Amino acid sequence: QVQLVESGGGLVQAGGSLRLSCAASGSIFSLNAMAWYRQAPGKHRELVARITSGGSTNYLDSVKGRFTISRDNAKNMLYLQMNSLKPEDTAVYYCNAIISTYSSSYSNYWGQGTQVTVSS
Repeated sequence: QVQLVESGGGLVQAGGSLRLSCAASGSIFSLNAMAWYRQAPGKHRELVARITSGGSTNYLDSVKGRFTISRDNAKNMLYLQMNSLKPEDTAVYYCNAIISTYSSSYSNYWGQGTQVTVSS
């Protein structure tokens, strides 16, 4: 019905950059807030950045000034530009979105995750 597919993860050296993308597809009527979460081994999943449908953003303190979240509402896309990456940013990054479809009200959807590994 609705799919979120992430791309752009990989292996990068400390100080490098990556850009994650998330494509939302399916019977989408409306995209509400979208977000990036991450989960490192042995740790809980945490909110990295969130963006509302109107473009308001908020960030995890440890990524402020380094990461930028953005979205393209016309294309149903979500992005995360990650600069000055640190080894502690290593995690699986998940796309999250609140979506209403033509047959249901708003529900919470997750992508399958993309691995980001930052080497020191």
